[in-house]
Amino acid sequence: MTFSSDILRGHTETVILKILLEKDSYGYEITKRILEDSEGRIDIKDATIYTAFRRMEIDGLICTYWGDGAGGARRRYYSITDKGRRVYTEKLSEWLDIDRILNALIRK
Repeated sequence: MTFSSDILRGHTETVILKILLEKDSYGYEITKRILEDSEGRIDIKDATIYTAFRRMEIDGLICTYWGDGAGGARRRYYSITDKGRRVYTEKLSEWLDIDRILNALIRK
């Protein structure tokens, strides 16, 4: 069973920030990572990812730079900022709280 990207609504930015905590990355690599880490069950559309990137850059959560890709193709890399790290920590705390609450509500 695959899930639509709707399951991540409101959490897409947190997922992206988590990935960027580990290393700078580019759009396709991030999309691929989400698909792999979700065992192929969450496939986020390119438009969703790039819309999130634009919003996150405007909000100062990430910054971008151009890097060289394989075969000389240029790729736009995304890097987490200090503000992005703080926001990730806040969002993780919120997620842990809501996870606990929803489990209590759903599993009762």
